[in-house]
Amino acid sequence: METLGAIDIGTNSFHLVVAQIHSNKSFTVLTKDKEVVRLGNASNDMKYITEEAMQRGISVLKRFKLVCQSFEVEKIRAVATSATREAINKDEFIRRVKHDTGIEIEVISGNEEARLIYLGALQALPIYNEKVLVIDIGGGSTEFLIGKRGNIKYANSIKLGAVRMTQKFFPDDKVKKSSIEEARLFVKGVITQVVREIKNEEYDLVVGTSGTISNIGFLIRADNKFEFEDNISMNKYSYDKSGMESAVKKILKAENHNERLKIPGIDPKRADIITAGAIILEQIFEELKFKKLTVSSYALREGIIFDTISNFAGDDLTSHLSNVRYKSVIGLGEKMKFDGKHAEQTRSIAVKIFDFLGEKYSMTENDEECLEAACLLHDVGYYISHSQHHKHSYYLIRNSELLGFNENEIELIANVARYHRKSHPKMKHENFNKLDVEMQEKIRKLAGILRIADTLDRSHKSLVNNLGIKIEDKTLVITIGTKNNTEPTLEMWGVNLRKDLFEQSFGLELKIVFQPV
Repeated sequence: METLGAIDIGTNSFHLVVAQIHSNKSFTVLTKDKEVVRLGNASNDMKYITEEAMQRGISVLKRFKLVCQSFEVEKIRAVATSATREAINKDEFIRRVKHDTGIEIEVISGNEEARLIYLGALQALPIYNEKVLVIDIGGGSTEFLIGKRGNIKYANSIKLGAVRMTQKFFPDDKVKKSSIEEARLFVKGVITQVVREIKNEEYDLVVGTSGTISNIGFLIRADNKFEFEDNISMNKYSYDKSGMESAVKKILKAENHNERLKIPGIDPKRADIITAGAIILEQIFEELKFKKLTVSSYALREGIIFDTISNFAGDDLTSHLSNVRYKSVIGLGEKMKFDGKHAEQTRSIAVKIFDFLGEKYSMTENDEECLEAACLLHDVGYYISHSQHHKHSYYLIRNSELLGFNENEIELIANVARYHRKSHPKMKHENFNKLDVEMQEKIRKLAGILRIADTLDRSHKSLVNNLGIKIEDKTLVITIGTKNNTEPTLEMWGVNLRKDLFEQSFGLELKIVFQPV
C-alpha cells in the first residue's frame, strides 16, 4: 500500500493530508495538519506575494515535509490556488519552495480547483447519484460546481474570498454598518453571473466545503453550549437559511476582532476574516434561494488524494463512488487486517435474512446498510486482541471516521458489531444504556441477524452457498446448501447455541435445515 501526501496551498491557510492507499483504491487519512499563512494577505488584491508571506509559507511547507517523512510518504502533491495563481511573482515563490523544501507546486485554475473539491466531497458524503451544487468559500476565491455521478455539469470560480473581502471592506478591523452594506452590494454584484447561469438548474442538494461554511455551522450547533474545538468534524451537518442568518447576525453584531472571539463556537484563527466570509455566504443563500446546506469535511486536499490515485491507477475511479460508505468500511477493515472473505460471506448471509424480515419488522434500507457495515467490521477487534475482540471492535468502529455515516449510524454499527458474540445487550452496559429505546431495539434485531450470519460461516470456509427462508407458524426456517453437498455440522451446531438473541428480538423460533442437492 502506498502513502500519499496532499497539500492545499490556499490564500488563507495551508492544509496537509497524509493518506494510506488501499488495494481497492480507497484511502484512510493517517493525519491532517493546517496552518494559517495568509499568503494573499497585505498584498495588492492578491497580485503580489510579499517576502514575509513567502517566508511564512516556506516555513510551514518545511514542517509539512517533515510530517510526510515521518509517515514514509512516497509521493507529495502540492496544489496552489488563487493567491499563487494571481500573483505576478508566483514563479519566484514556486522556485524558492522547490529549492528550500523539494516540493513541486502545481498551480491550478479555478475550475480545476472546483473539480478537485467535488472529488473530495464525493468521498465524504453519499452524494454520487445526486445532482449537487457544491460551494467553497476560500480566502481569495469562491468556487461553484454542479455535478452528478462524477460528471461536472457546471463549474465557475470567482474572485470573491474571505481574505480578499476583509482587505477591501474591513481593513482596519472596524465593522461599520456602512461597510457591511457596501460588502453585501459588492458580493451581490460579483455573483450575478453565477446566479444567471445556474438559476434554471435543478439540483437535489447544496454542499458546502470551506472553513467559513464549517465555522458558521459550528456557531449554529454551539448555541451557547460549547466553545470551538478544531477536532470536531462538521461532516454531514446541515443547516438552513434561518440558522445561517442567526449565526451571521451574531458575527456582524461584533464590531471588532476581540468581540468576535467572545462568540460561542467561533474559530479563533478565523475570527479576523469571518465577517467577510459570513457576508459572502449570506448573499449566496439569498441570491440562489436554496433552503439548506450540508457540510462536507472533505474538500480540495482529499480531492487531490483521490485524483492522484485515479491517475496512478490509469482509470476513472469516479464510477465506483456510488457507495462511499462501502469503500470507507472496506478501508477500515483492510487497515485492521480483517478476514475479508469471512466478512463478505457474513454480509451476504445477513442481507438475505434482512431482506426477508426487514419489511415485516419495519426496518429501513438505511438499517440494512448499517447491518452490512457491522457484518464487514465485526471482527476488526482482532487487530487489538483475540480476547474480547467484540468489545475492541466497538471501540475501533466508534472512534473511526466512517465516511457517509452520521454519528448515530456509527453508534449503531459499533453496537451491532459489539454484540455479535458473548453477552446480549444489557442495560448495565454503558454503551447500550445511553441509547434511546428505539435504537436499543434496532441493535437487538440487527445483532441477532449478525450472530446467525456469522455462525453460518463459523469455519471461515464459506461453505454455505445456498439459502432459502420461510416462516412456518411462528418458526423461521432457514434451508441451507453447501458447495461440497456436505452437512456443515459446525455451523448448524453453532446456530443452536447462539440463536437466543435472534429469537427474543423477532419473537420467532429459528430452525436450520440442511438440504443437499
